[in-house]
Amino acid sequence: QVQLVESGGGLVPAGGSLRLSCAASGRTFSRAHMAWFRQAPGKEREFVAANRWGGIYYTNYHADSVKGRFTISRDNAKNTVYLQMNSLKPEDTAVYYCAAGDRYSDYKLSLSYDYWGQGTQVSVSS
Repeated sequence: QVQLVESGGGLVPAGGSLRLSCAASGRTFSRAHMAWFRQAPGKEREFVAANRWGGIYYTNYHADSVKGRFTISRDNAKNTVYLQMNSLKPEDTAVYYCAAGDRYSDYKLSLSYDYWGQGTQVSVSS
């Protein structure tokens, strides 16, 4: 049974940092595309970052709203993907979800991913 389990969320003041982790189990994801999405109250789920396997190497993508502040990375030995979040802003407050998929489709769309974690809450106070 494939599982993605997020951790690392919490409450931080504006300007602070958090590192989210997503531990995968049930299969290896070293050749899968991994991503982070977030959903704020009353808003649709939105793309945050993706780490895509291109057949030879990985490529990172970040949403414009987090570029320069957030960084996605992975550790295949641990079957884990991370999201380092620096310079956090109140508008980053949301539930953050880890996602994984094998299909080569638009990495910004949630429909491109087949596996999802349960989410971890990130709250940034002003």
